[in-house]
Amino acid sequence: MHSELIVSGIRVHIDGDGPDTFVMLHGWPDTHEIWEGQVRHFKRTHRCVRFTLPGFDDPATRGFSVRELMALMLAVVNEVSPNGPVTLMLHDWGCLFGFHFAALHPNKVARVVAVDVGDATSPAFARALSLRAKLMIFAYQMPLALTWYIKGALGNRVARAIARFLRCKADEASVHAGMSYPYAMRWMGALGGLKALIGPTELACPIFYAYGRHKPFQFHSEEWLRRLSATAGCEAESFKASHWVMVDCTEQFNSAVSQWLALKA
Repeated sequence: MHSELIVSGIRVHIDGDGPDTFVMLHGWPDTHEIWEGQVRHFKRTHRCVRFTLPGFDDPATRGFSVRELMALMLAVVNEVSPNGPVTLMLHDWGCLFGFHFAALHPNKVARVVAVDVGDATSPAFARALSLRAKLMIFAYQMPLALTWYIKGALGNRVARAIARFLRCKADEASVHAGMSYPYAMRWMGALGGLKALIGPTELACPIFYAYGRHKPFQFHSEEWLRRLSATAGCEAESFKASHWVMVDCTEQFNSAVSQWLALKA
């Protein structure tokens, strides 16, 4: 069963009618469609709720601040699950925004499934990064931040070239400079910046963290990974995958999450 509704001007897609609700949040340069493999699997047992981050599907749309994104997420969660908490399934920027939402609204989030971005806002992560990793991050994120200011055909060409270089899973034709506002927030403090973001180290709810091994660097610290693995109810698992674990290893990822959820039942 598939249905759609409009919440705060955003189209929300709902599949399945299980007793528990997943709210899925993607990152750059994706849309809600990146979760297709998970929806096919989990809609048999859960309600799968997903939407495209505002501005990611419309090059002409302005960027959105953290406060605005949190208000949107709260409106969606209140609409689709007014009587109980949800499970967040997050990837990339979706992790950063989702962790912050879970910290602000702990009564709204029962558990978190995070893919490939962990404590990326923590001092431990900053300390753990090698100079090479820092340079690599700067080398693709700063140009993306600039594309949000450049916009237009040139901004789109640069954003698509970076997406191609990073072997992103999105259709290259759908990538545009308007998607880059999180990087402008990160590097230029645009739209209020990201300094206030609360990371996963502050969450009390159970976390399942999946990350890919086939990458030049990780978006988590080993310190946090050890702490997570030692925390009752939490789990961390690596996969033979790139940054897009849920696409590269769809069946393995879905199975691992299902097993973890069964332990929480």
